[in-house]
Amino acid sequence: MDDRRNEKRRTRRFLRAFWNLAKPYWTSKQRGTGVILLATVVGLSLAMVWMEVQFNGWNRDFYNTFENRDQAEFFRQLGMFTVLAVTYIIIFVYRVYFQQMLQIEWRTWLTERFLGRWMDEQAHYRIQVLAAASETHVPGVDNPDQRIADDLRIFVDYTLSLSLGLLSAVVTLFSFLFILWTLSGPLEVGGITIPGYMVWVAVVYAIAGSWLTHVIGRPLIGLDFNQQRYEADFRFSLVRLRENSEGVALYRGEGPELAGFKQRFGAVIGNWWSLMKKRKQLGWFTSFYGQLAIIFPYVVVSPRFFAGQMPLGGIFQTASAFGQVQGALSWFINAYTDFATWKATVDRLVGFSEVLERVAEEARSVQGERAEGGAPGLAAEHLSLELPGGRSLLSDASVALQPHDDTLVTGPSGAGKSTLFRALAGIWPYWKGRIQLPKGARLLFLPQKPYLPIGTLKHAAAYPAESERFGDGEVAQALADVGLEQLAGELERSDNWAQVLSGGEQQRLAFARALLIKPDWLFLDEATASLPEEDQAALYRLLKERLPGTTLVSIGHRASLEAFHKRRLAWRPGPSASLTPA
Repeated sequence: MDDRRNEKRRTRRFLRAFWNLAKPYWTSKQRGTGVILLATVVGLSLAMVWMEVQFNGWNRDFYNTFENRDQAEFFRQLGMFTVLAVTYIIIFVYRVYFQQMLQIEWRTWLTERFLGRWMDEQAHYRIQVLAAASETHVPGVDNPDQRIADDLRIFVDYTLSLSLGLLSAVVTLFSFLFILWTLSGPLEVGGITIPGYMVWVAVVYAIAGSWLTHVIGRPLIGLDFNQQRYEADFRFSLVRLRENSEGVALYRGEGPELAGFKQRFGAVIGNWWSLMKKRKQLGWFTSFYGQLAIIFPYVVVSPRFFAGQMPLGGIFQTASAFGQVQGALSWFINAYTDFATWKATVDRLVGFSEVLERVAEEARSVQGERAEGGAPGLAAEHLSLELPGGRSLLSDASVALQPHDDTLVTGPSGAGKSTLFRALAGIWPYWKGRIQLPKGARLLFLPQKPYLPIGTLKHAAAYPAESERFGDGEVAQALADVGLEQLAGELERSDNWAQVLSGGEQQRLAFARALLIKPDWLFLDEATASLPEEDQAALYRLLKERLPGTTLVSIGHRASLEAFHKRRLAWRPGPSASLTPA
């Protein structure tokens, strides 16, 4: 009894979660085209059911021509079939076409919505922080790219196909029930008369088949869920190697990488074998069920035919009606494999949506206050920083930075200096206190490993600004100034620049961005770590010369950096970590 109640609760919870995924589009302002397309597809689906009813009547009349040896009627029925078949084909083709248009509309809206939520408030970054901080697996965190690119497509396709299939099955059932009830007539068994006995046979046959299908195929839902996850993990590991191929080659790490690929692919194949075995078991049953359904109505109706109570056309019409009723009642059996895939996809999207909501709630409930004010400087008051697990990095620190008061932040590796920059940038979720920013000030952060988008070199140099803001000559000059003059003539070349440029060249490109964007405050987090000290000095002198209105705040370990900063703040780690002038 408890298991049954738990199953009902899980079902209700799943249906609510599914509705929360599906509802937003159909209640949005952009739903107009989708509603029109859905109404069209539903109308065409109902028209196809009506055509099946016409074919059922045609079956009776056509096969009666053989029994009556009526050749003229035979050819007339062939002409009728041609009209029916052409009409059915037209309806079918346009139903598929408009359904695909609806899929495009719905998927586009969902993809844009999920992409927006993923980008909003740096949720993509917060999810990674959450995943790194969790000692156990957090549902919804892994492979967000796969959930947006693949799961949304499967969700839309299968939701429409299954729901429209169910609608057609219900309409077909009620359309043919009366026909089958009338054609089957009564059956007397042990002195008991059963009216419309073929209907009851079809109902019992389909209910038994549906129950056995669910018992046999239920594990497919979990297996499909895992298969999508393992496939995404394997694909992601291949992409990781492509992005870091030079580092792997330098470490001669091909052996461990290959072992990792084989392990992840082994999970894919192992789960696939489990899917195959379960689908084979389900296939045995559904195949027997389907084959028996072909001959079953003829066996059941044959006594009336041999008793002279039904013409030849009647037996074919009855068998056709029985097949339609039994097929409608067996919709769950025929759609079970697709249903399992759909259920697993909904579970993955629900988990992803819940994680997005969780990190959005964290962003709204940050205990620290980050605001813009009238003061020209940047100040942090009673600032405390923590790791996701709760370990303190900085306790109740206060610091004020004034314009043109270039500052160097030093301290041991791993103490939390980069996390301070993340808090100033507004992307770190675990902090307390108050951060006051200059009103309208432009802040630019240069991390140790710059992000280089795939695209033209001009786009990569201008990022995150629009490349159209800068002329080609301006960008070429900035590249030449930072020591990348060999690339100044390749602004329109598209490439994966993170793979093309060395670590030092990537850092030079980041300095070119600063020259183009001209921020009011420039934060450099080990931004010259891949360059020799003489090149570091040249780039800092370039910043001082070309950006006289920019305040520099740097994190670095090299003593030579002190020459380019007016003050230094020392990070002192410990139980009561602090940031003090040095």
